[in-house]
Amino acid sequence: MDFNKQFELIKSGANEIIPEEELIKKLKLSASTGKPLRVKAGFDPTAPDLHLGHTVLINKLKTFQQLGHQVIFLIGDFTGMIGDPTGKNQTRPPLTRAQVLENAQTYKEQIFKLLDEEKTQIVFNSKWMLPMSAQDLIKLCSHYTIARMLERNDFSKRYADNRPISIHEFIYPLIQGYDSVELQADIELGGTDQKFNLLVGRELQRDYKQSPQVIITLPLLEGVDGVEKMSKSLGNYIGVTEPAAVMFAKLMSIPDDLMIKYYRLLTGLTPDKINKIEQELAAGGLHPRQAKKDLALLIVTTYHSVQEAKAAEDEFERIHKLRQLPEDIPQISIKVEDDKNCIWIVTMLTKSGLAQSGSQARRLIKQGGVKLNQQKVSDANLELPLYKEYILQVGRRRFIKVKPVK
Repeated sequence: MDFNKQFELIKSGANEIIPEEELIKKLKLSASTGKPLRVKAGFDPTAPDLHLGHTVLINKLKTFQQLGHQVIFLIGDFTGMIGDPTGKNQTRPPLTRAQVLENAQTYKEQIFKLLDEEKTQIVFNSKWMLPMSAQDLIKLCSHYTIARMLERNDFSKRYADNRPISIHEFIYPLIQGYDSVELQADIELGGTDQKFNLLVGRELQRDYKQSPQVIITLPLLEGVDGVEKMSKSLGNYIGVTEPAAVMFAKLMSIPDDLMIKYYRLLTGLTPDKINKIEQELAAGGLHPRQAKKDLALLIVTTYHSVQEAKAAEDEFERIHKLRQLPEDIPQISIKVEDDKNCIWIVTMLTKSGLAQSGSQARRLIKQGGVKLNQQKVSDANLELPLYKEYILQVGRRRFIKVKPVK
């Protein structure tokens, strides 16, 4: 493929390339010598199932694989027992080796829904970390200072707030960086929250007399609520092993303004095709619901099959018609000013314009004229969690899609 086309595909959806000029040099050298670049992404098996948020990196690995480069899927079975401190305000409880290995096995099964098994190198960082002596570990620790570690935002906040930081948490970025030394990585992929750890890898490679890796950071993917990072603990995730019908319905529930991001990060469409979809949506030539159905079909087909994806679409349409929901429900966000993490149903009705006053809202509820997500509301004291999307209905024909936020 033409070099400029390669670079365009690699850059598509990326947040940062550090440094971009080094990536260009590496790509040109690879093209001239015929030697593929070694592209690494690491995953700690801290839970048994992958969700679409994890696949942002795997999709980018797939791009490199299709361009002929060597993809290295690193399973952090050693680092998984430590627990990545990134973004945490307290020390994470360590996992047992048995838990980590059980989760790692499921990762191996799931990633080949995207990657070519025969062309993917799977490695475990316990291979070089378990044989490491205490002397070796002390030598590794000598490559970095506490002051540099405290430059990390999450560490500096915890230190300023007098919250404990365990010594083993400082070791985590060093081990992640040392993985790049052992693998002689040319490129490492990671989420935007991993930037510090990825930079440690560059510095350690320099110390070990290697050419430093190029870093490509990718955006964190919001879940179906459209606000929080996709996470199983928050319940806003789409699992790669979920049934086709469940996956399709969840994808149809994402906010319209997330569609293009999902197209860029989760599908194999070229940047030109995605730009065309974005332009057609903006011009009104493509209905958002159709664009979302196309997206859902693409993603469900990737993890299941064309037949299962089509059956999931038919099932979704059947349920949608049974619920008698209109095609175009207006969407609004309601800002909650107080410190509570929920919103009162009466407030939701008045701020959405479906009730003129609190007393009218209570009266509508008492009369059975209010539905929330197709369920009749009978409790005027009902409080609902923030950041979720609700379909609020008054009477037979008044609908509005509401997302309460801080």
